[in-house]
Amino acid sequence: MNMESAGALLGIEVAYATPERQALVGIEVAPGCTLRQAIERSGILAQFPEISLERCKVGVFGRLRQLDDAVEAGDRVEIYRPLTADPKQARRLRAKRKAKPNP
Repeated sequence: MNMESAGALLGIEVAYATPERQALVGIEVAPGCTLRQAIERSGILAQFPEISLERCKVGVFGRLRQLDDAVEAGDRVEIYRPLTADPKQARRLRAKRKAKPNP
């Protein structure tokens, strides 16, 4: 980041979704703002009290990041829910269902 733009605010989005509901909140933050600070400032934790930043992973545009990483202009900070099923086991079950002949 160059010093000339250090005072400008950065426009970012914070996203979270459940099977029933989705939220995409646009906010402006100061340069150097961390993912954790952006999430807290967005108000998304109040909308979804089940979110635990200690348990949930976070990322930017589908790439995992740390809560202490700084955001950049245009970032979409995403909060990921914990998996409810083992992906390998779920794949095996789908393959098994496909292999069964339909009567």
